[in-house]
Amino acid sequence: MSLLDVRDLTVTYAGGAAAVRGVDLRLEAGRKLGIAGESGCGKSTLALALLRLLPAGTRTGGQILLDGEDVLTMKWGRVRAVRWAGASIVFQGAMHSLNPVHRIGDQIAEPILLHRRATPAGARRKAGELLEHVGLPAARATDHPHELSGGQRQRVMIAMALACDPRLIIADEPTTALDVMIQAQILRLIEQLVADQDVGLIMISHDLAVLADTCDRLAVMYAGRVVEEGPAGQVHEAARHPYARALSAAFPRIGDPASRFAPRGLAGDPPDPFALPAGCAFHPRCPVALESCAVEDQALRPAGPGRRAACVRVAEDTSGDTRAHEPERHGPERQGPGAHVPEPQESSPQEPGPREPGPRSLEEVRRTTP
Repeated sequence: MSLLDVRDLTVTYAGGAAAVRGVDLRLEAGRKLGIAGESGCGKSTLALALLRLLPAGTRTGGQILLDGEDVLTMKWGRVRAVRWAGASIVFQGAMHSLNPVHRIGDQIAEPILLHRRATPAGARRKAGELLEHVGLPAARATDHPHELSGGQRQRVMIAMALACDPRLIIADEPTTALDVMIQAQILRLIEQLVADQDVGLIMISHDLAVLADTCDRLAVMYAGRVVEEGPAGQVHEAARHPYARALSAAFPRIGDPASRFAPRGLAGDPPDPFALPAGCAFHPRCPVALESCAVEDQALRPAGPGRRAACVRVAEDTSGDTRAHEPERHGPERQGPGAHVPEPQESSPQEPGPREPGPRSLEEVRRTTP
């Protein structure tokens, strides 16, 4: 039995905004699942739905099976217990999630007191151990959040998430607004904790490269649906869905001149959840859309070993590369995925012309300076 099994999950906010539409996901203990997509594609809504943290008036459907128990049908007392002991969440923006007037040790100890029925002294001791576990001295337990750096506050949030030994950790952009050095430290810390404690991890991020480096599998969301899912490295390096490929191409690659001189992007924005287009929701922005895409929605279908993608091109292309169907477009206006970048041509040898004046060496400056 899987640690987490999400089946046909739907989330509709008050007013009719369809934020999550028929999502299916599965996660085993000790494994890491990344979820990527633009802002407004339903990633954070999905994370909140897993622990029933959505605002009042929100309608949900489907099933969220945590260790075989449906979170959506639990009584509230059971939900409160599951939120710490069964699954916990690390929110983005630790400064906004921590209480500024309470010491961090007290905030870590609070769920231990409530869910583990420990003594105050035992809870404080456990809080100090958790701080050391995430790389902070136990003495920092007496600090207030404003006395810590951004990376240290994020470590405190991770310590809180581990306070009651949950089986599942949900990290919603845990490295947002951190510099690259601290980001790397936090990601390595999360990976080590997952390996040591055999917990499941769901990590949400805009950065496919980070998810490909950290997670085992990757799901790409668009307009409330998963449009591609598979091994993280394969989805990042050779995406099958045009949207997933556009996300991957938006990041420059070290050593690839084409990504430097011809930056790629995707025009437009995700659709308004109050007015989703007919057919495939991505077709208004898709560079390889067919006429049928405007009227026929696309469900996830096999796209290789252990992979799924919601694109009609996947069924047509037996070679496994949807870029074969992309129309040729030339010129500087082509900035979307699969942009044509002309290869540099070798020039014929020419007689050397007059040498352009260049920067002089320090020794030349000294010889010519009176």
